[in-house]
Amino acid sequence: MKKIIFLFFTLLFFLSPLYSASKYELNVEIKETIKEFKKQVKGSNELLKKAKGVLVFPNVYKAGFGIGGEYGEGALLINKKIVDYYNIVSASIGFQLGVQKKSIVILFMNNKVLKDFRNSDGWKVGVDGSVAIVKWGVGEDVNTLDIKDPVIGFIFNNKGLMYNLTLEGSKISKIKK
Repeated sequence: MKKIIFLFFTLLFFLSPLYSASKYELNVEIKETIKEFKKQVKGSNELLKKAKGVLVFPNVYKAGFGIGGEYGEGALLINKKIVDYYNIVSASIGFQLGVQKKSIVILFMNNKVLKDFRNSDGWKVGVDGSVAIVKWGVGEDVNTLDIKDPVIGFIFNNKGLMYNLTLEGSKISKIKK
């Protein structure tokens, strides 16, 4: 089993650059993802205005056959400007089969959590910081929710918000573009 896990992560490590977009392509995808986020999440404009930083991963790919892996690239925006680029990586073992593509938007709601994130050397969700994944009903406005968490996450795809997903165990690291 250890050999299979090692093989999987080695393959993921060497194949991940093949899935990475150029800096220009990634910038365009980030802008489109924010537009889609605003379209799908009623009240998101106010939430985005309150956020001290917005981390956007336009295309996160997850694949699994017993052993799964996830990889995506994105950027941190402060005052609507890209300040750094990041990747997100995670692995899982258990019943899983197939491929999935999703987008992730993470909002840092105060300066302390944003500073902690930016100063980390690889930020592991659930260890270095907790991300509250927002869940609500269709047509509900996020402004009607009592969201007080310092880090808020949204997971969605082109078909809408994805329910009951987690980012626990994902590692987010700064990359050069």
